Amino acid sequence: MAQHADHNHGSTPMDYPEHERTYSGFVAFTKWGTIAVIAVVIGMAIFLV
Repeated sequence: MAQHADHNHGSTPMDYPEHERTYSGFVAFTKWGTIAVIAVVIGMAIFLV
């Protein structure tokens, strides 16, 4: 059986700082998007009733 030194199977290694930056951006977008949706719903409840 042959030994393979390439554990990434030909792909480039993970860029962890970029991965963490992307994840942080996703979390921030989700948080502010949720806050915006809640603000719209509250505004609709106040002004449309």
